[in-house]
Amino acid sequence: MYASADLERMTRSLLKSSMAGLGQSLLPLRVMRGRLRYLTPFSRRFTGAYSSFEEAAVAAAGRGSLVGFDHEEIATFAFEQMCRVMPWDYPVLFWLRTLLDEIDTLVDAGGHMGTKYRAFLNLLPPEAGFSWVVYDVPAIVAAGRERASRDGLDRLSFVDRLEDVASASTFLGSGLLQYLDIPLSSLLQRLQSPPRHLLLNKVAFRRGGPVVTLERAGRAYIPYQMRDEQAFLSDLASMGYEVVDRWTIKELSHVIDTHPELGPSESAGFYLRREGA
Repeated sequence: MYASADLERMTRSLLKSSMAGLGQSLLPLRVMRGRLRYLTPFSRRFTGAYSSFEEAAVAAAGRGSLVGFDHEEIATFAFEQMCRVMPWDYPVLFWLRTLLDEIDTLVDAGGHMGTKYRAFLNLLPPEAGFSWVVYDVPAIVAAGRERASRDGLDRLSFVDRLEDVASASTFLGSGLLQYLDIPLSSLLQRLQSPPRHLLLNKVAFRRGGPVVTLERAGRAYIPYQMRDEQAFLSDLASMGYEVVDRWTIKELSHVIDTHPELGPSESAGFYLRREGA
């Protein structure tokens, strides 16, 4: 005779095996449904799964679409929405306020037209007098400079080469990493010296290895990378950066519409510090 505890364990085991078998049997159906979305007339946020940015960009160009962010019309795409403070911005705001006395210049990489500067302007204390430098592609930098001048934002400046930033204590990458086609360490090495503080937000990860998809933005398709978290953090550790804080952004988990079998991404944020900098 089996004890009740044994029966309970056996029942759980059989149920788990049955669900796993059901999941495997439904996998071809999920794959087929995903691929059929290529044929639907409805717009998809994420399309395709590629092994590299280059492969994804070639696929996007084959669609006759704009590729990437370096286009004048992309500069104003969803601009007002990006200037809003979202729930996942508050960890970044917390660390900016905490580190206020240590920040002289902040480099906002992939900062668009200064959207985070605009979002945070009234939420940082008046004594937050540090310089805010946005680094982005030339078309967006040109549009950002014109808009900042028109709006009288004197402490907001723009560069399309990180080498042109004299020095910076703090590096902000909010929504940058998905669109960066090189390791973050390679980008940081373009600065004259590595910044002590890294604030990274909305970093897309995926279990099972990295994959690049295409994200739609207006008429453009943007290569979008879901990274491997361990490899990402190891790359930064090689430069002496240690994780001080990590947060998960459940609202920004995504599934590739045409490849649902690859599973959802996970979005996370980090504060990392480089001691001795």
